[in-house]
Amino acid sequence: MHNFLEEFKKNDLLKVIDKRVDINLEIAHISYIEAKKKDSKVLLFTNVFDGDKKLQYPVVTNTFANEKALKIIFKDELENIANRLRDTLKPKCPNSLKQKFDLLLNLFELKEIFPKYVKNGDVKDIKIFKNINLFELPILKTWEDDGGRFITMGQVYLKDLDGSENLGMYRLQVRSKNELLVHFQVHKDGARIFDEYKRANKKMPIAVAIGGDPLYIWCAQAPMPRGIFELLLYGFLRKKRANLIKCETNEIFIPNDCDFVIEGEIDPNEFALEGPFGDHTGFYTPIDFFPVMKVRAITHKKDPKFVACVVGKPPLEDKFMGLATERIFLPLLQNINPDLIDYKMPENGCFHNLILAKMKVEYKKASIKLMHTLLGTGQMSFVKHMIIAPNSAPDLKDIDKFSDFVLNNISYKSFIFSEGIADELDHSSEYCYSSKLLIDATTNNSLDLNLKILKDEELLKSFKSICKDIILLHQIKTGSLNPITLISIDKKEKIKDIFKKLLIFKDHFSILIFTSQNNSVYNLYMSVWRITNNIDAKRDIFIEDKRVCIDATNKSEKIDNFKRDWPKEVACNKDVIKSLIARNLIKDDKELFEKFEII
Repeated sequence: MHNFLEEFKKNDLLKVIDKRVDINLEIAHISYIEAKKKDSKVLLFTNVFDGDKKLQYPVVTNTFANEKALKIIFKDELENIANRLRDTLKPKCPNSLKQKFDLLLNLFELKEIFPKYVKNGDVKDIKIFKNINLFELPILKTWEDDGGRFITMGQVYLKDLDGSENLGMYRLQVRSKNELLVHFQVHKDGARIFDEYKRANKKMPIAVAIGGDPLYIWCAQAPMPRGIFELLLYGFLRKKRANLIKCETNEIFIPNDCDFVIEGEIDPNEFALEGPFGDHTGFYTPIDFFPVMKVRAITHKKDPKFVACVVGKPPLEDKFMGLATERIFLPLLQNINPDLIDYKMPENGCFHNLILAKMKVEYKKASIKLMHTLLGTGQMSFVKHMIIAPNSAPDLKDIDKFSDFVLNNISYKSFIFSEGIADELDHSSEYCYSSKLLIDATTNNSLDLNLKILKDEELLKSFKSICKDIILLHQIKTGSLNPITLISIDKKEKIKDIFKKLLIFKDHFSILIFTSQNNSVYNLYMSVWRITNNIDAKRDIFIEDKRVCIDATNKSEKIDNFKRDWPKEVACNKDVIKSLIARNLIKDDKELFEKFEII
């Protein structure tokens, strides 16, 4: 991490903050705002406090600050890495001496993917076995309603009972001086491995590494196939082996150049309440029981940096972590789905909530095959909404033109529904299960509805004559065949019933999308975030008289018969923001604050 910080500094990507800052909300709020800037930088906090207590270790946040930082971390362009992976997956028969040499070089490099086990490493400079105190570490409290302090960028190293190694990323809540709560999501490898130990009634060894090469962090969250150690991917990307060293108190091996390692074990029969936590969806996840990790040792370098990340409403640094995943794993997806040309996971769709894709269309309804193939591919199974277009569609990077193409190609006939598992963090569906939506733009199903577009004020007046609870509306893409009308409402009855009443004005709209009153209909970026988070397609999409209505409002048991508690959105503490502005730690950027709903 020290070397990368020096490299970030040389490239004007590092901002050092030496003013006093607190691990309780302040560091997180500064990082949250920094990540939303166009010129976002990596942050190094050198004067860190917990209330009145000065902490020993500096904190690094926003490590994956932008595409320039990605190039430094990966030491190459993402497209070059993807092409190298494509050549490895599908080597071509060489026809020339150069091609033979390139193939041999590629095969020779593959031997470097396997980790090397070593006896020494800087991470063992300092060893703590007695008087362990996690509160000495600058572990952040990110959001006001969080259940406590959370390790948010820990590399969690585990072993199957058969000895297979695994690396993942799970949030860890500080429970006491020597206890962490480990949030193993039900569909992830960590939960599977933990279940093995629970069935065998054996204590589970675990190690949490912090810092080191930032590529370890990215590999920890990479969607690798089950049973493949994530550090093999590190070896492929770096073209060199990861050097692993054995922990002091268990049989787990971790990179020898990490900044910190927290070692311990989990009793499979001990659970405690974890949460709430403001997660990457931008909503608080609820309190629930999770395994307790007993910390047996902490080791670290002589001059370690504590690396953390902040998650919440987009955009944040996971935008660029997701970009790397999207580009590098494209060849793997194409290997399984040969018709896939390209795909994009917009960060304001929280990645798994919305995927845009282009494909080669060789026969009718080929998009349905692609949808189900993607939904059966690893963590793609969490995806809730897909929009698939043909190769003739504009580039996925040009969202404006791509959306024009889609809206001019679809009708109500283009909405195709399915079902499957959902991310455990998804709040709008049944627990871990949701419906799925494919908007198929590969076939032109457009209809000329002969719409008579009114001004927003006129349409709002007409709608309010039917439903006084409608607050505001704004029409988007009125030049397309399917303009979208965004509506904010103080909901008092089912949206489906309101939609039926509004059909008397069907000559003036094609697609209605209802959001709760806290959503600004003029802020399309944040509206997309709320819409993709807040709907379960089969329940919340209504089609009648060739018109489409989407209910993206908050759900309740009283109106919607929704049994789960609807979560609170994460938001910055206004007093903390005022204090940071007054101390010149952040700027009072009203445009940025409004665009991304900072306060």
